[in-house]
Amino acid sequence: MREFSRRNILAATTVAGATTAISTAARAAQFGNPDRPSEGAVNVTNPKALTNPGPQNPALASQLPTAGNPPPTDINGMPAFWSSFNIAHKRIQDGGWARQITQDDFAISEDVSGVNMRLGPGGVRELHWHQQAEWAVMTDGKCRVTVLDGDGRAAVRDVKADDLWYFPAGLPHSLQGLGPSGAEFVLVFDNGKASEFNTLLLTDWIAHTPPEVLAENFNLPVSVFQNSPVDNLWIYQGAEPPPLAQVQREVASPLGEPDLEFTFSTSNMAPTRQTRSGSVKIIDTRNFPASATIASAIVTIKPGGLRELHWHPNADEWQYWIKGNGRMTVFNTGPAAMTLDFKPGDIGYVKKGLGHYVENTGSADIVMVETFKAKQFAEVSLAQWLACSPRQMVAETLKMDPRLIEQISKSRPDVVPA
Repeated sequence: MREFSRRNILAATTVAGATTAISTAARAAQFGNPDRPSEGAVNVTNPKALTNPGPQNPALASQLPTAGNPPPTDINGMPAFWSSFNIAHKRIQDGGWARQITQDDFAISEDVSGVNMRLGPGGVRELHWHQQAEWAVMTDGKCRVTVLDGDGRAAVRDVKADDLWYFPAGLPHSLQGLGPSGAEFVLVFDNGKASEFNTLLLTDWIAHTPPEVLAENFNLPVSVFQNSPVDNLWIYQGAEPPPLAQVQREVASPLGEPDLEFTFSTSNMAPTRQTRSGSVKIIDTRNFPASATIASAIVTIKPGGLRELHWHPNADEWQYWIKGNGRMTVFNTGPAAMTLDFKPGDIGYVKKGLGHYVENTGSADIVMVETFKAKQFAEVSLAQWLACSPRQMVAETLKMDPRLIEQISKSRPDVVPA
């Protein structure tokens, strides 16, 4: 009898232990904290486990607080999708400077590389061309751009803050800062390996061509080229240029100007999407035909706003943060999810097809540029997908009342609350 009772007690204890384990596991996988094993500081029972007594760099840690204290919905890991021009080395010359982030610096950025450049008043990025297409957004001041198309037709334009330009691969061009403050801009090349520090320069070619060949090519005396620079100029301080109309007359071709306009004014463009929480301006070949390999969107997110949960089915996304503070979460298979913080001058990168969203965590508007190596911008909204899927199926999947699915908008807001 005593043996039977002991067996009953042991069995009951085993059942109770199993029940406790199941209950603990069930609690670990709850709404807002779904992981097994659980992740996030919310799970820590001993506060000392959260301390970090080792060497610190508080200045850097304060820029990326979510990396050190991620939400409990983050899980596993993925390649870093944050970088910043703020940590990129500047190449400075008389007339201006540039700094860049290529795939050598930012492994995830396979499709595009980025350059931040400043030209003072009169500063010139010398005549050159690239093996890649160049897309740009002006962030400050005014700049004069020149380009010659493949049919020998020249164009000269003056651009200002928020304007864009696009030069197809191989087309020669130049850039010059205008008074009174010069120009600052961000360049995007449609190749992650492309470097602004390794371009095809006029001065290099002249210096490495025999003088007699130069004389024959240009039908000029050899002596004309004796003062040509041996070292390239890259960026140099030039004189303030003549008025735009005068230069346009000087370079005018008998063939006229190029069929395509290589510059685009976003300030004259109405938002493609606008809600009370922000706006999105989409620029691609549908309204900027010259930009054959780079589509873009200029996004504004007001304080408390959210760039809705979405993904891009046709290309990786390269972001440049111009204003404001925010954080982005990226979701991948695995599952994997990671949240990182972004500030002005930072760069984000999201691989094609990966879900993501951006929250405004500051008190001022976020202004950011999204670029894609694609002819056209394409986006899938999670909310729109669910609203346009069979309600019973969505309700069964998410264990929701089907009537609530009806409240999800079938229109894509882009920035919410709408």
